[in-house]
Formats: sequence, C-alpha cells, structure tokens
Amino acid sequence: MERVHFQRLLSTTAKRRRFLLGAGTLTASAIASLWTHKVVALSRFSAYPFSLGVASGDPLPDSIVLWTRLAPDPLNGGGMPQVNVPVRWQVALDENMRQVVLRGVALATPELAHSVHVNVRGLEPNRWYWYQFKVGNEDSPIGRTRTAPAIGARLNQLNFAFVTCQKWEDGFYSAYRRLAEEDLDLVFHLGDYIYEYGIPATGGVRNVSLPEEFRKETNTLEQYRLRYALYKTDPDLQKAHALFPFTVTWDDHEVENDYTDDISENNDPVKKFLKRRAAAYQAYYEHQPLREFSLPQGSDMLIYRRLTFGNLAEFSVLDSRQYRSDQPCGDGETLRCPAALDPFKTMLGTQQERWLLDGLDRSQARWNILAQQVLMAELDHKIGPGEIFWNDSWDGYPLARNRVLSHIANRQISNPVVITGDWHSTFVNDLKLDFKASNSPTVATEFVTPSITSNGDANVYGPYYGPMIPENPHIKFFDGDRRGYFRVNLNYERWQTDLRIVTTVSRSDAPVYTFASFVVENGHPGAKLD
Repeated sequence: MERVHFQRLLSTTAKRRRFLLGAGTLTASAIASLWTHKVVALSRFSAYPFSLGVASGDPLPDSIVLWTRLAPDPLNGGGMPQVNVPVRWQVALDENMRQVVLRGVALATPELAHSVHVNVRGLEPNRWYWYQFKVGNEDSPIGRTRTAPAIGARLNQLNFAFVTCQKWEDGFYSAYRRLAEEDLDLVFHLGDYIYEYGIPATGGVRNVSLPEEFRKETNTLEQYRLRYALYKTDPDLQKAHALFPFTVTWDDHEVENDYTDDISENNDPVKKFLKRRAAAYQAYYEHQPLREFSLPQGSDMLIYRRLTFGNLAEFSVLDSRQYRSDQPCGDGETLRCPAALDPFKTMLGTQQERWLLDGLDRSQARWNILAQQVLMAELDHKIGPGEIFWNDSWDGYPLARNRVLSHIANRQISNPVVITGDWHSTFVNDLKLDFKASNSPTVATEFVTPSITSNGDANVYGPYYGPMIPENPHIKFFDGDRRGYFRVNLNYERWQTDLRIVTTVSRSDAPVYTFASFVVENGHPGAKLD
C-alpha cells in the first residue's frame, strides 16, 4: 500500500477546491475522519472493490448524486482497512467515457463504511450522462444517469417506475431484470429496501448458504451494513441502479416492522430503540444515493424532499415513519377507537405535514405526486355491518388523512396522484373525503405497487383481502398474489400506469407482462381501465 501525505494530496488551492467539490461537501464524519485516519491511495485489494455496483439519485436540473461503496469482501464486513481512501470519479457525455466533462476525487472513509456520495454540480438540464469511479488500478462499472429539466421548462412527457418491498430470501429480482429493459427517466423506491428479519441458513428461495450472522435479526450498525451488502450483491438490482437515477424513501423494515417514531414493535426502552434506529439510518444513508442533507444526526435523518420535473410533474417524497404518532388504536386490525379521532395524532408530524401542504400550494406543475409508503385509501376489513381497519396504514390516522385530502380539494391542487408501496399487493383507488358516501367526489388517485419479491410466489393477500373489496367500492382494482412494478408514462393530458408483472420470482429470468393499464385524465381525478 502506498501512503499519500494529506498535505501533498491538497497541495494547492485549486487541488483543494477540486477535492472538496468532488466529494460534494465533506460530511462532518468525513471531516472528523481526516484527523483520525490517514489517507491511503490503495493500489491493491483482496478482491474487486466495486462489488456493490454504482448508483445515482435525486436528479436536479444541474446536479445528480453519484454513489458507490468500496467493499472487496462485502459479506464479511466489507474487507477494507481503517484508512481514508481517495476515489476518483468522472462524468461523460457518452457511454464509452471518452467525452469527460467533469471529474474529481471523493474520500471514502471508514466512518461511512467506505461509501462515496458525490454531488456532481454544473450539469446541463434534461440530458443523459454516464459516470464511473476509479480506485487504484480498479474501475467501477459505468453507470448512466439523467438530470431533471429546468424549473418551469416545458416537458412533453416523463417515464418512470416505482417499486417496493424486495425481501431477498423470498425470491429473485426478476422484476429488476425486466425493469432494466424499460425506457425510463427515473425510478422511485417506496420503502422496504431490506428486511430486518433473520434469513434462513439456506437463503430461502435463492438456496444460497449464508454466514451465521445473517440468521440473526439486524440490530447493530455492522448487521445493517451486512444486510445492505447482501441485497446489493444482486446483479439485477445493480443493473437497475446503474441504468436509472433512483429516488428512495424508507418504510419500516429498514429499521423494524411497524415502528413509529421512537416506539418499537415490541415497546423496547426508547433509549435502546433509538440506538438501533441510529444504526439503521446510518446504514441506509451509506447505501443509497442521497444528498448531504440526509446525513444522519444520531437517530435523526431528514429524508422527505421535493423533486420537480419542468412544468409537468412535482413529487413530494414523504417519510411516514420517523415523525408519526404511535398507532392510536394499537397494532394490527381493530375497530376504530376514539383515540384515532384525536386531531393531534399525525402520520407525518406537524412540520412535515405543513411542508407538504405549503409545497402543494406553491406548485406550478400540471401533476402533483405524493410518493409515500402505506395505503392511503380506506380499507374496511369487516365483511357486512361494522368496520375494522389496519392501524399501521392511513386508516389508523383518519384525521391526518382528511387534512391532506381536504387541503387538496379546497385548494384545487392540480392533478393529485399518490404512489404507494408496502402492501405486497396491487390497488388502484379513488381517494375521497368520505369513503362511505357513494356521492362523495373523488379528490385524488392512488396506485399501490406490488412487491418486487416479498411473499414470493405465494397466494397470501388475494384470498384474504379479496372478499373485502366489495365493501370498499372506491377500490377500483385489486390483486394480491403477483409480483412486479408499475410503469408510468406521463404527459400534459394523461397519466398512464402499466401494471408490469413477472410470472415468477423463483427464477431470475422470468418474463414480464402488462397485467392491466389505468389512465387518469388531466382535470379528472380517478383512474379508468385503459
């Protein structure tokens, strides 16, 4: 190994400026790391250091976030020494990386598991770029990404997909293999990127022998890092990340099932759970193409944000876990108890809810999309008289839901659409102020995408939820037993969602087909079968 003297690495003002810009902005932990770890330009690794691939995310008109992580031994802690490693990056106009337009150096630090987040600035709006990392004699795969159009610019169409729930042991990522064949501008991941549960020694459907550590539920930073590393070794997931910018948000399994704020599923002591949450949030940041403002501060991490694509679409990306009130009526399915009607109970927290509503008021976009985690439409589980609701969804927070939908209706927000994950099922819903009144106008449309793999090929939710659907006439379409993703083509006059379904997740090369297509017309909330 060749040690690089840090002052020589930054020997001139120009070099220092390029280094800092290359890193985007050095994080607090990275700056601290400069004083605790020497900088070493590694030329040799025990194995290929870019084993987890590359990714990009959160496109703006003039910038994009690039990501990678150095991990020559990903399933054994990463395999990196406790030193800071300079990683070169470059951005080009062509897929062969011959027309390089920007380059720089970022610092991979042990404090962030040798992950790299580069906020590349100075790009042109609404165009494709290619990028690559280099460390020592090793080159990363070449990734492709795309910037957003200029704010307010006319954008004739936008093509994107949204995905959720990719439990590794439940199946192969055949859906990602087929998603990689699509013509898309970006992808939204709506949560449950990993699952915290212990994995069977056989690796479940994948039938891969795993080290003992994977059989345990994740609690520590090291365990969460291992879990992300396992998921990101999948070649189909890597290919999708390398081809399209991703905008990600989390749900519960990135930390623990059904947690709310500082309340764990099993009511662990708050101090203990917040330590776990801090570890989970840090590992999430380390493995996603997120901007610097999302760098965790202990057990807190800012992840809700807004992305605008010309004058066509604006996305409010929500966090429905970190700030929400504990489920007012308890976990699971119950009658709607009086506590659910407490106006102070919140799904988003007061600050985020205000940010959402203010942003909707200011939006100049034709379509306004809420990218979020859990079912927003009402789903009455009781067949016949009476009502039973699942309390972890918006049904557990009916007044919070009503505040959002009432605001959309009263302010006449242009073409509101909600895209949702979590449920391992497909729903197409009309969102109403009064779900029980047949004459209540439709305020917005909700599309709930099925899981990538979670629940595998089992018929789990179809037999269970199917009989409930007639009790909920605002649910226009339901399927509970298929896996895949949703593809959207959006223009000024219509939104088209194609339900892209793979035939099986028991093998990685399964074909995909369009199960159904739904259209929302400009100015007319509510989806129609195409």
